[in-house]
Amino acid sequence: MIEKPSRQTIGPVIAALAGSGDPMADDILTAWADKRLVVRKADGAMFLAVAEGEGFALTALDGTPGGTAAKADVTELKPNAGVRGLIETALVQFTLSDPDPARRAEALTSIARDPTAEALAPLRASMQAEADPALKAQKERLERFLTLRFDPDPAARVAAIESLGADTALDVRGALNPLLATRRVAVSGTPDGNVARELIPGRDLTEVEAYELLVAGGLAPARLTLEEQRAALVANIDAGSVGGVPVAALDRQAARDRAYTALEASGAVPVAATDDEAAAALAAHRFYEVYAEAEPAVTEAAAAALARIDRKVGLMQAADLGLDALSLAAIYFLAAIGLAITFGVMGVINMAHGEFITIGAYTGFVVQLFVPDYTLSILIALPLAFAVTFGAGVAMERLVIRHLYKRPLETLLATFGISIALQQILKNVFGTQARPLTAPGWLDGALVFNDVVSISYIRIAIFVLALIFLGFFLWLMKRTRLGLEVRAVTQNPAMAASMGINPDRINMLTFGLGSGIAGIAGVAIGLYAKVTSEMGADYIVQSFMTVVVGGVGNVWGTLAGATMIGSLQKVIEFLNPANTLAAQTYMILFIILFIQFRPRGIIALRGRAAGD
Repeated sequence: MIEKPSRQTIGPVIAALAGSGDPMADDILTAWADKRLVVRKADGAMFLAVAEGEGFALTALDGTPGGTAAKADVTELKPNAGVRGLIETALVQFTLSDPDPARRAEALTSIARDPTAEALAPLRASMQAEADPALKAQKERLERFLTLRFDPDPAARVAAIESLGADTALDVRGALNPLLATRRVAVSGTPDGNVARELIPGRDLTEVEAYELLVAGGLAPARLTLEEQRAALVANIDAGSVGGVPVAALDRQAARDRAYTALEASGAVPVAATDDEAAAALAAHRFYEVYAEAEPAVTEAAAAALARIDRKVGLMQAADLGLDALSLAAIYFLAAIGLAITFGVMGVINMAHGEFITIGAYTGFVVQLFVPDYTLSILIALPLAFAVTFGAGVAMERLVIRHLYKRPLETLLATFGISIALQQILKNVFGTQARPLTAPGWLDGALVFNDVVSISYIRIAIFVLALIFLGFFLWLMKRTRLGLEVRAVTQNPAMAASMGINPDRINMLTFGLGSGIAGIAGVAIGLYAKVTSEMGADYIVQSFMTVVVGGVGNVWGTLAGATMIGSLQKVIEFLNPANTLAAQTYMILFIILFIQFRPRGIIALRGRAAGD
């Protein structure tokens, strides 16, 4: 039996050997699985063999030396894959208590990959003596999974399920879902087994599906199609009638059904159900979903556990959606805060604002060409992008914008033309392919809270940068001379000029400041978005919507607008994940409706400036 084993015949032998308590059982089973068990041809004795020269060094099954033997003098036992699987299962009880933690971990992985009822007892036996806290926790968790699946006591299975609580790990749901697997049955009376629910034809399943269940269960003949019925009737016309029904009367379906039923009774055609017979069969039977698991208490506990998990997953999905919304709001805030200064304070509709974002991103790319240290390059790129875009903004204000104050239409057209020109210049300089702006290694990956909630470190960094800029802007506007003068010019330029403030200089610095902040936003956005000449165009619409919805000329309004738009976009994308364009459309429609009811935005300006 051992020399020519199979899974069916050798299973009891392996189980008896594993449970014998023999100290050599582990070595014997291991040698057998490794094809190192041999039988000496001379006397049929069995040995553990190790290759030595042209032959083998033998060890008796009691552990004593057995001398040597030539290869021709022994028969090597080579179990097939099925038998080796049984041996590996039997070896689990030995490897679970092996002194080597790595072997114990391998045994747990093997059990988790191919769980069996036989592994439950040795797993429980090894738990008490386990000294490694991590392996002990792993054993306890695996024991619960095996218990809820294989333990013969329903109460123990229910306790194992309840001990999992609302754990949202994938392996928990993978263990519970099979307990709620169902099959559909059709019966004429009371169904056997653990019934999940009754199915109503036409509501829970179609009548076609219901009748197929009857046919599969041998409760009704196959359905008769109209083509089959017509062929059978034509083939059995006899003396102007079919089954006693005149051919002239076969223009009605009821008559054709009677004729076919008569042919069935005579044995002329195979038994098949007409429409009336099928309807009668459906009415005479009931349909159910029956659990594959026989114990109702187990399925009830599994259903309750999965319901708890679903509730927790729902809350976690809401939290994850909230994190996504906050990170998107931070991006929109960074992109819009510069526009809030130029549009909100100066009333200038700067359609080239997106290109300043792009210039900032390209500045970061150029810096990384010369500074290979990504952390250092980003630290250099942030102030350099501010300087470059500040200078570009000042130049644009001096050369174009200052000649167009109080003429919003001309300003819009002029900045739109500058936007197109800047895009073409960037294409000529950097090409049309996306350029990499690489984040430092410490920004790789994500902060993972569980299987559902996570946020990338880059988005966390952008969120922190947005908070820094919020604090910087508040300090600048509330605690500095420039901020005081900007607020004065915003509220009443003529009065500010009469007090010695130069509105022309303030407008220049304000426009430069807004452009510089857009450049810094470009570096931050470029860390996760593709850097192309059209990059800024992706954010110009959202930036304007953020400023208008939040309230023109108010940093808190910009923050509120970014939060509202970011949250709204993420919620719409969550509800309609397959169509991001629809999400943008719905968001714009909502904002149009919003400004109809609140035209000054979430946080409106007060005082003299509110009337401009």
